[in-house]
Amino acid sequence: MTLESPLLLARVSVDYPNRPGVLKDLRLEIGRGEIVGLVGESGSGKSTFAMAILRLLDRKKAVVHGKVQFEGEDLLSYSEKQLRSVRGRKISVVLQSPLTSLNPALRIGTQLREAWRAHGDSNADVAIAAIREALRNVSLPNDDEFLSRQVSQLSVGQGQRVTIAMAILHRPALLIADEATSALDTITQSEVLALFKRLSMEMGTAILFISHDLLSVAALCRRIAILNQGEIVECDSPEKIFHRASHPYTRRLVAALPQRPPSGQNEAAREPAADELLATHSSR
Repeated sequence: MTLESPLLLARVSVDYPNRPGVLKDLRLEIGRGEIVGLVGESGSGKSTFAMAILRLLDRKKAVVHGKVQFEGEDLLSYSEKQLRSVRGRKISVVLQSPLTSLNPALRIGTQLREAWRAHGDSNADVAIAAIREALRNVSLPNDDEFLSRQVSQLSVGQGQRVTIAMAILHRPALLIADEATSALDTITQSEVLALFKRLSMEMGTAILFISHDLLSVAALCRRIAILNQGEIVECDSPEKIFHRASHPYTRRLVAALPQRPPSGQNEAAREPAADELLATHSSR
């Protein structure tokens, strides 16, 4: 019996004109339906890797070496026309802030219809059915009143759910979430993490969850890749990353996390400790 090939198999190096070695032979694979976290501090190359997958670095005059094999095809060999059939349809992105992802001058329904038409059937009935289903999948109203709202009428959490709905309109095989919960408050962040997990389970969508927040990644992902100075120095399960990390940089990241306070301190005021996040992850 042969093992199923990974959905994404990347091995890339990236050089910018004035900054060589932003990524140095970064290697990562993601299975179909798998949720993988990519963790690193600011400037480590996380977003550069996301843009390399989607072939969006050409506009920044970056040079990409290696391969980005998706569904058995190397995206680095694709023409721009071929890439348009992949971006937004087979691979979608959710960014950090809905305020930068959504157009404040357009109603929610208009933006969702435009996102559908960019990659799908032009039939209006098919489009509205897909839009209503996507909104239902992210636990938002899907009636005409909600579709007629402006971005300014949404909370930040609702706005981020709209961007997620937009990203899953075509039921992509891979969803890249680039700091997608960083702009949210703690409660909304927890709700969005649960939403990502549910969408992956129900739709079979693989997720690359990019973040500087190791605790959020541990709550969601089955594997965590640690990125340091353009290289993945470790990739393993949350349990091994937290308790048996092999790389000094990973151990420093874990040591910097909030710890359980001494007995008697205010339990309600503290941040969740790493062991509690792992217990939550293991129970799902």
